[in-house]
Amino acid sequence: MFFSIDLIIAFCIIVGHENNYPSSKSASTSTNENNLVDESLRINIRLLGDSLGRTITRDLGKDFLEKIETIREYAKRRDDGTELHDYLRNLPEKYLLPVARAFNQFLQLANIAEQHHRAHFKGGVDDYNRSGAGGVSLRHVFKRVETEKNNAKDLLFETLSKMRIELVLTAHPTETIRRTLIKKYDLIEECLGLLEMFNTESDKKFISRRVQRTRERLEELICQSWHTNEFRHEKPSPVDEAKWGFAVVETSLWEALAIFSRDLDQLLLEITGKRLPLHASPIRFASWMGGDRDGNPNVTAAVTREVLLLGRWQAAELYLFDLEKLKDELSMTKASDELLDLIDDKDAKEPYRVLLKQLIHQIRTTRDWLKAQLDNQFFEIPPQTKLIHSKEQLQKPLEVCYRSLLENKLDLIANGNLLDTLRRLACFGVTLTKLDLRQESTRHTDALNEILSHILPNEEKYAQWNEEKRQKFLLQELASKRPLISHRQKWTTDTQEVLDTFEIIGRKDSEEALGTYIISMAGQPSDVLIVALFMKELANGKTLPIAPLFETLDDLDRSGDVIDRLLSIEGYRELINDKQEVMIGYSDSAKDAGQLAAAWAQYRAQERLLEVCQKHGVELTLFHGRGGTVARGGGPARSAILSQPPGSVNNSIRVTEQGEMIRFKFGLPGLAVSSMKIYASSVLEATLLPMPKLKETWRGEMNQLANRAHQTYNSIVRENPDFVPYFRRITPLNALSQLPLGSRPAKRRQDGGVETLRAIPWIFAWTQIRLMLPAWLGTDDAFDEYLRTNPDGIHRLREMSKSWPFFRMYMNMLEMVLAKADADITAYYEQQLLEPNSSIQKLSESLRQRLHHMRELVLRITDQKEILERAPQLAHIISLRNPYIEPLHGLQAELMQRNRDKQPDDIPADISRAMMTTMAGIAAGLRNTG
Repeated sequence: MFFSIDLIIAFCIIVGHENNYPSSKSASTSTNENNLVDESLRINIRLLGDSLGRTITRDLGKDFLEKIETIREYAKRRDDGTELHDYLRNLPEKYLLPVARAFNQFLQLANIAEQHHRAHFKGGVDDYNRSGAGGVSLRHVFKRVETEKNNAKDLLFETLSKMRIELVLTAHPTETIRRTLIKKYDLIEECLGLLEMFNTESDKKFISRRVQRTRERLEELICQSWHTNEFRHEKPSPVDEAKWGFAVVETSLWEALAIFSRDLDQLLLEITGKRLPLHASPIRFASWMGGDRDGNPNVTAAVTREVLLLGRWQAAELYLFDLEKLKDELSMTKASDELLDLIDDKDAKEPYRVLLKQLIHQIRTTRDWLKAQLDNQFFEIPPQTKLIHSKEQLQKPLEVCYRSLLENKLDLIANGNLLDTLRRLACFGVTLTKLDLRQESTRHTDALNEILSHILPNEEKYAQWNEEKRQKFLLQELASKRPLISHRQKWTTDTQEVLDTFEIIGRKDSEEALGTYIISMAGQPSDVLIVALFMKELANGKTLPIAPLFETLDDLDRSGDVIDRLLSIEGYRELINDKQEVMIGYSDSAKDAGQLAAAWAQYRAQERLLEVCQKHGVELTLFHGRGGTVARGGGPARSAILSQPPGSVNNSIRVTEQGEMIRFKFGLPGLAVSSMKIYASSVLEATLLPMPKLKETWRGEMNQLANRAHQTYNSIVRENPDFVPYFRRITPLNALSQLPLGSRPAKRRQDGGVETLRAIPWIFAWTQIRLMLPAWLGTDDAFDEYLRTNPDGIHRLREMSKSWPFFRMYMNMLEMVLAKADADITAYYEQQLLEPNSSIQKLSESLRQRLHHMRELVLRITDQKEILERAPQLAHIISLRNPYIEPLHGLQAELMQRNRDKQPDDIPADISRAMMTTMAGIAAGLRNTG
């Protein structure tokens, strides 16, 4: 056996902690570990571990496997880690990479087993009667609405019919596993499912042969994984990222959406007597992959155009499969006059098949045309054939089929695969996802500055105009019937790229493919008006919703006033049809101000935005730019939604799903269905059963806490001259930039300090050394001062935690982060990488002391003796994971120490790969990359 059974259960962990915080009240921490995890999960992890052990032995021999076991035993001991670190320090260089790979691979395989378990046993595919991994079920929310609301049935039907939850898949570089390995891991998960299915069969002789073949396949896949490089040879392009996103739709979401819709439909029918309307889709998907050009020079108009074509091509492939299946199944003869009117042969014996053959010809021709477009080849469209450009072209005839079946009392057939396809059309359209476009506000300003400098060479530059002058000019041009921008003029590359992007919006084949235009670093109404002007000039009258993104603390605090001024502009509300979308940035605000101050600023901003839009009679949709980790707004979906200001989730919400969280939450159909269920039940609850407004006394407490936290955070991160050198020295930031994770650069600018660093590498780097600094720094002083200066402060904080969802979620997430933080591991990095008694070493020591004090404060506020005392199973699991993660920390610190003065080109390839492997392994062990 690769690893002993006593630690196998270390990996039976609810995904990413941040996503599912347990709420158990109390239990003994001495609970027998064998009772902590379902037997099926224990068996699967042991099966995968044994197979990996045999694979490693075949490759590197029994002696090497014994080295791995020795390292694990040292890591398991509850001492200062001296033996482990000495052993790792004395490892010959040739063993560094394989040791890192062994621990990394086991963590990855254990995560596969856990995801499989969640998908199939923890509130799995069609279980709407229990809470599962996500909390409260849809049925429970339905019953509450029935109990607490008048006209509950009509209310439920109308709300779900109009509900719009849009999950936006983004390509932020937090997925450490390359797509090649993800495919192998998916096949490994399929093998686990087959083995469990065979256990339920009765023909033992037949099943024995099937089990043996499946086990052999499993062993082969693990062997393939071991002998495959964990990392891409080069960074993915934006098109590669989009292909990965489309693959998630193809392999998981396509099936999951149909299952989710069937179950929701059945529940609605059972409770209200009505089915969900055919055009309704409570959950939809959008994407930033190939459209997010903010700080990413690799995303161009040509790339966006290619991604749009790829999405339509993939959709055509999927619908072609669906339609072929329907053609095989719908062999009925009874048909309505409405259907017969759509086909040429009125006497056809199988009229449904005749109609479906027509659609198949259309969709196949469209697919082939799209492929030719992608390959830059000529394609002659057959006579009398119309390409599929809109979902209505498929929806209308399929709805006729549906109504015809109902009319002929074939409801059972109508509500089978045909209804599944109609639900997919309502969700995915013919473009698979809607592609958002995002650009930084100064790129628009610079482009218009150049254009006006050409038109008005003697005038003051547009960039120098004040806000009032900018607004006046932009409004005049929006109202003008003459064009402003010359298509014959040769512009600089940057300006032409901006203009080319807006021209894509006006293309006929982009009508249903594009979502929202997001403006990063938006600060004034003119930042929105300039985008509207470019659309008017270049998009042939087409418009997209324009969402200003407020990210920094200052921008969040001013967001309400900016939108108020915007909505007060005459003619603007008509331009947006009284619907305004606003994006709230979580990542950069936390990096800018610290987690506590940022979280409170986000809450206040939403309150103010809601108030402003209600005053103007405008419908507000909030777009939450959350990441995977606590310090980037991560957290359980249900808690996150219910902790928003009452009324802000008014049956519509947009949320980013980023990087590895896409795989964790949507990578398997069972996981995806569970995630959709959580979102739908939470938005339904927040809409129909909102929490009461917070007490004004709590607002005062939070203002005090946030101000103090921000002050401390700034004094250390912004004002301490030793902080940036310390950050660069003790974390693997430089090595992180070599990880071929995403297409976007790690920094907005190559010069400058922390402020130029993107939020993802900022979080990733601190997570690697287990200090988790961005999630708690500043909160320590805020809580300490509050408790010292308020005699009844402890009671107030406990009351807020008990009765206010926002503060309760914050405390839960803070406790989770502290459970993962480990000052001893940080101390080892410090010992290896910092000069003793230097100023940065003293800073490091003071931060570790702050972390220790933060723990004490949280224990005092939560009235616990140990972190996660009320969630003993989770605490136990985290402690058991450490023997597999700590060797990776030890190796990482050793590698950083050996190579700290070397240039990247001077580091041997295997050593560089070993470093990257430790980062990937730690990320896998913590389920927490950025």
